[in-house]
Amino acid sequence: MKIENRQQILIVLTIAAVALLAADKLVFTPLTRAWTGRSKEIARLRTQVSDGASLMKREQAIRTQWDEMRTSMLPNNQSLGQEQVLKALVSWSQESGVSINGTTPQWKNDTDEYKTLICRVDASGSLWTLSRFLYDIEKGPMALKVESVDLSSHDNQGQQLTLGLQVNGLVLTPKGK
Repeated sequence: MKIENRQQILIVLTIAAVALLAADKLVFTPLTRAWTGRSKEIARLRTQVSDGASLMKREQAIRTQWDEMRTSMLPNNQSLGQEQVLKALVSWSQESGVSINGTTPQWKNDTDEYKTLICRVDASGSLWTLSRFLYDIEKGPMALKVESVDLSSHDNQGQQLTLGLQVNGLVLTPKGK
């Protein structure tokens, strides 16, 4: 082979290599990234569609549950809401046999959309009566949540216990009210 032909072949090979490198950097790599990105986006969208379809299937159950939750909320009247909670606590204490030693209700305006009634309850009784009292609070129809529980004993045998309890009640406040 002549040196001229060899140089031309090397030049052509070099140009081809540079063209392949440029094609890789300018065409293939961006296309691969775009393909991968679109694949991830399609997978994310499919998941969202699946979640949406699942929500649509459960729409009636979710709406029913939300309506039940809204009806069990405390009323948007502070004195009436506080009265309902205190009456319920007295009722539950009578059912369970617990002695309520004191209650300290306090309102907290969290946002424009809801308020919270924080009620500190001090009660005493046996382990059985106090556990029944807690059960009644948790399972009752009102929108109450047991936030914290302190349990202490007054005697060496643990027969007489004192319960310190923080119960939160929820009030939805529609905008404009």
